[in-house]
Amino acid sequence: MASSAPSSPPPQPPSSSRIRVGSAPDSWGVWFPDDPRQVPWRRFLDEVAEAGYEWIELGPYGYLPSEPARLLDETAGRGLRVSAGTVFTGLHHGPGVWDATWEHVASVAALARAAGAEHLVVIPAFWRDDKTGEVVEDRTLTAAQWRDLTSLTERLGREVRERYGLRTVFHPHADTHVDTPEHVARFLDATDSDAVSLCLDTGHYAYCGGDSVELIEAYGERLGYLHLKQVDTRVLAQVAAEGLPFGPAVARGVMCEPPGGVPALEPVLAAAGRLGVDLFAIVEQDMYPCEPDRPLPVARRTRRFLRGCGV
Repeated sequence: MASSAPSSPPPQPPSSSRIRVGSAPDSWGVWFPDDPRQVPWRRFLDEVAEAGYEWIELGPYGYLPSEPARLLDETAGRGLRVSAGTVFTGLHHGPGVWDATWEHVASVAALARAAGAEHLVVIPAFWRDDKTGEVVEDRTLTAAQWRDLTSLTERLGREVRERYGLRTVFHPHADTHVDTPEHVARFLDATDSDAVSLCLDTGHYAYCGGDSVELIEAYGERLGYLHLKQVDTRVLAQVAAEGLPFGPAVARGVMCEPPGGVPALEPVLAAAGRLGVDLFAIVEQDMYPCEPDRPLPVARRTRRFLRGCGV
């Protein structure tokens, strides 16, 4: 009698084991290289390690030590490693801004690489000032500006990879020209996946009306990095009604401690886990400005919550 065919193994649930969790200076209320309302950098490093995180981002260039040997000494001494550096760019302004942009990018990329990072997070410029709310340029890009933004971001991604070995991940952001689901899709459709990937910030995407799970399912091959945060929908409704800029919205508490807001992070992490790729998921709870004793307890609770999500 012929032997029966071997049975197939049961399907395995999606795994988040390839997702590495970290935090960032942003979660300690740090938005600027130097600001009297921000915690000192040594306190940030002490507390982010105490909260149970192993990975951090550099934050605004100049906040953490910019001399590589000192940065490595300070981070390694606390059991911390660096996942990425971050830059803001205004590449929609065209080739005329390239040299100044590259000068800043090169400084951040060199430090990130020296610290052992593998990513550079690129954020587009604000169309209104995030502190004062002053409108600094038109909210809508022209077709020519879209072409400059996409082509020069591709160039940036290629040069950063060739010169520094970093993967460029583009971060859609509230109060910038790449914010809504329509703008994010337009940017991704117009750029080469080999040159630039997506940094999905769950809070910013929800703030601008997007569904993170839908985006991961539609553009999963472009996802290169995650920022984890949530939005308080009650505060967001007030922000929309009053037309508040992003900075004052954050001061009002629009970004809240998980699991108190949207999107729910469990399905986002599950969708990312199903991609089967290595990803960083960096907690970035916008809290500028905040009392200096507030971040650590929030960070501890958030790390405990994320462990419950399987990461």
